[in-house]
Amino acid sequence: MQSLMNHFLVAMPSMQDPFFKHAVAYICEHNDEGAMGLVINQPIDVTVGELLDKVEIDNDKSNQAAGHQVFAGGPVKTDRGFVLHTPKPGYASSQELSSEIMITTSKDVLASLTTSDAPQDFIITLGYAGWDEGQLEKELLENTWLIIEADPEIIFNTPINERWHKALALVGIDADKLSLEAGHA
Repeated sequence: MQSLMNHFLVAMPSMQDPFFKHAVAYICEHNDEGAMGLVINQPIDVTVGELLDKVEIDNDKSNQAAGHQVFAGGPVKTDRGFVLHTPKPGYASSQELSSEIMITTSKDVLASLTTSDAPQDFIITLGYAGWDEGQLEKELLENTWLIIEADPEIIFNTPINERWHKALALVGIDADKLSLEAGHA
């Protein structure tokens, strides 16, 4: 199967797992051993400024970024943070996922988020979604997810409560008209 890196997995209405109901997951890695992604539309009750305080990183509360929501990126390793951001070189552990999206897991990115050195756009997630070898492919065959090429506009600039609908709209699907039933020809 072709790698789904830099694609969205959009939960179909039949997805009943509370964590993934109406989820949009950005796939950061996908290979023969499995897949790893970050859910980009499940905010938690923590702001960037509050998170930085918890990990004892000085931050500027007057900076607009300090008020941004932090997201539940998935049910795996929920104590681990991931920053998806627009390209900005110089962090200790960054990986380019596309020409418009990078992921950084080192603390140095956190220290920059409420300063003028911050990436132009970013989101922080705690935890990630993981799939073992063959698991994601099985879920795709069961019509659990729709695969859509990722759009940075949805990650960084779309209101959180509109991300699922906007992702579906990228491929011409009206979310309100989707059936709960999976069809098989």
